[in-house]
Amino acid sequence: MLFDCRQLMGQDLSGLGVKELQTLENQLEISLRCIRTKKDQLLIDEIHELNRKGSLVHQENMELYKKLNLIRQENLELYNKLSETEAVNEVRRESRTPYNFAVIEDANVPVHLELNSPQQQNDADHTAHPKLGLQLHP
Repeated sequence: MLFDCRQLMGQDLSGLGVKELQTLENQLEISLRCIRTKKDQLLIDEIHELNRKGSLVHQENMELYKKLNLIRQENLELYNKLSETEAVNEVRRESRTPYNFAVIEDANVPVHLELNSPQQQNDADHTAHPKLGLQLHP
């Protein structure tokens, strides 16, 4: 027996007998089970998809965390190198010889040093500052 839409909605039931009402009820229960099964499957599929996406996001977060730690480590190493360089430069600025001789480095200028033998000094030159035997050629 085929029921129309109004009867499935609970309308126009006055002309139906007990057997027809039981058949209608069974048909509605079967339809309701199918609907619930379909709904449950859709929800399960959605949960699986959300779990998959959550796993991907978690994996990406772990990779980003590793990159962040690597960058932090590199920054710490650069900071330590900078601190060491600044400390060395500070020592160089403060470490002067009694004759006000300072070493200044410029990485862009090549330095060539030559050792010359000191010239003979007479007694009058003993009061003057000593001359270094190094010459700088740019």
